[in-house]
Amino acid sequence: MNPNDVKALLEGALPDCKFQVETEGGHFNIVAIGDIFEGKRPVQRQQQVYAALQEQISSGEIHAVNMKTFTHQEWTERG
Repeated sequence: MNPNDVKALLEGALPDCKFQVETEGGHFNIVAIGDIFEGKRPVQRQQQVYAALQEQISSGEIHAVNMKTFTHQEWTERG
């Protein structure tokens, strides 16, 4: 899988979010930004993203995922 494939899967499952996806071999670095993360703990946020990629992770198409999740406000405050 390439970053565009992963981004398309994520956008299809979480349409109200924006994503940045980079890869290093089979390892994907994902930044997810969306208000669906508002009021959720980090683990809950990650679960939402993992759910969108569950099939690809289970099949081995995606070997590892590193992610950071933000609400729009958190992203803006980061500068």
